[in-house]
Parts: sequence; structure tokens; C-alpha cells
Amino acid sequence: MSKKKIKLVEYDDSWAKNFRRLKNIYRDSLGDLLIEVEHVGSTAIPGLCAKPNLDIDLVIGSYSSFREVKDALFELGYEYEGDFGIEGREAFRRKDGKVPWDGSELREHPHNLYVCPEDSRELKRHLAFRDHLRENEESRKRYAELKRRLAKKYRDDRESYTEGKTKFIERVLEDIM
Repeated sequence: MSKKKIKLVEYDDSWAKNFRRLKNIYRDSLGDLLIEVEHVGSTAIPGLCAKPNLDIDLVIGSYSSFREVKDALFELGYEYEGDFGIEGREAFRRKDGKVPWDGSELREHPHNLYVCPEDSRELKRHLAFRDHLRENEESRKRYAELKRRLAKKYRDDRESYTEGKTKFIERVLEDIM
């Protein structure tokens, strides 16, 4: 269990700005290895409260280019962590608070970085859920209420907080996919 407290904050317009800056860094560094860079998770949904960490999916054509992508990310200051049991989603960890090391020496916004092949089931789920919440105000409100209740109940227990959101997410995905 993580010792870090769950802290939700109201939506912040700077999240989209920080994502665009990171997206440009990844595009510059990885070039044609990337098909797309997607802002996913709660910080990608205007009006939704969130833990203030961006979730970013780097979309690649297939695993045939993964080694090159992994090497390029290593040069930017990321360490490969594996898939954590989620097929089609490879996680990367920042080595320090200045990652990505793009030469700007600016402290970047906290973020989680994943690499997904374009045919990844997990990528499709991320995008479908994000797009649904962007377009469906009622669903977005229900999800925000659930997140607030869970954050209050499981303030020191990230695993239970995440587990508590899973049923809602799965129900939505069943309806839209």
C-alpha cells in the first residue's frame, strides 16, 4: 500500500498546457517512432477533479519499434518498469523531477508515462473512457462524486481508491464499447 495520501484537486487549465509541452518534447525526441501522443486519465477531462498527475500514452505502431522507443525514453530520463500485468501498456518511471531531460532545465509537471501499440486493448479503453467523460456531463458528474467519496474514505490507501473506481469504469466501458 502506498503511503502517499490521495489528494484530489479541481480541474486546472494548466494540465492541458503542460500536456502539449510534453507532447512536443516526445514528438521531437521520438519522431516517426510515434503514431500519436494521447492525454488520458482524469486530467484530460475538463471539469473533472483529479489527482494532479498527467497520464500520457505514447502510441507506437507495434512492439517491433519498442526497443528504439525504450532507448529514446531512457535518454530523456525515463526508466522502463514493465507492464504491471496489463498487456499492451508499458509503464515508464521518471528518474527525477526534471524528466524529461530535454535541455530546458525546467521542472515538468508530475506525470505517468505509458507506451502502447496502436492495437492495444488498454489504449482503446483509455481513449473510449476519456472521450465518453468529455462528452457526457452526467457520467462525468457521477464519476467526480465517486472519486471524492473514495478519496475521503481511502485517503491513505491508493489501492482501495483505485479498486473503488474500477466498477464504474467497467460499467461505462461495457456500455460504450
